[in-house]
Amino acid sequence: MSSPIYVAIDTPDLERAKHLAMRVHNHVGGIKLGLEFFCANGHHGMYEMARIGLPIFLDLKLHDIPNTVAKAVQALHVLEPAILTVHAAGGRAMLEDAKAAAGKNTKVVAVTVLTSLDVSDLNEIGVERNATAQVERLADLAQDAGLDGIVCSGEEVGHIRRRWHDGFFVVPGVRPSGGKKGDQKRAVTPRAAVDAGASIIVIGRPISQAKDPDMAAREIEATL
Repeated sequence: MSSPIYVAIDTPDLERAKHLAMRVHNHVGGIKLGLEFFCANGHHGMYEMARIGLPIFLDLKLHDIPNTVAKAVQALHVLEPAILTVHAAGGRAMLEDAKAAAGKNTKVVAVTVLTSLDVSDLNEIGVERNATAQVERLADLAQDAGLDGIVCSGEEVGHIRRRWHDGFFVVPGVRPSGGKKGDQKRAVTPRAAVDAGASIIVIGRPISQAKDPDMAAREIEATL
């Protein structure tokens, strides 16, 4: 079984991204490429990263009217990402159209509540419930819409796993014990996330900004 660790490569610099992926590729299960990388490098950058041989999680968090999202997903077919994100808040029709437009080898997962948000942030944008309740509601919507799974924090994944037994659960904002949380407000340790039911865990700065990224990946992998 491959490692559940996906390393977040959040840089617009293609050569730096390739260098980091090559250094850690023996101790991670895949790489996550987000908006920062994709806006700078587009399809070409994806092709270059795919040559390393690791599954790619393309984290674009698509959120628009259903037709626009469906066409965007279709435009990504040739890249064959292993995982692709859309925002659950886009609604049922958008979620259904995104899944219908995706390639057969791409898991479409819905972002529920960003790990940089807490209850006060949710209240500010008009969500009058806590993060767990909001994740639960959006997870139910994603499951009903036929998606493969969701993105949620380690604080909610155990609860949602009990409701959606065969779902695919991506847990970002993971931080090793004693590590700096940065802008993550609902972070857990890698082991806690996996024990709670995460399918994959996304780890960025604790690996990418380490003096020895490969050693950092191996040390985290050892805790699992």
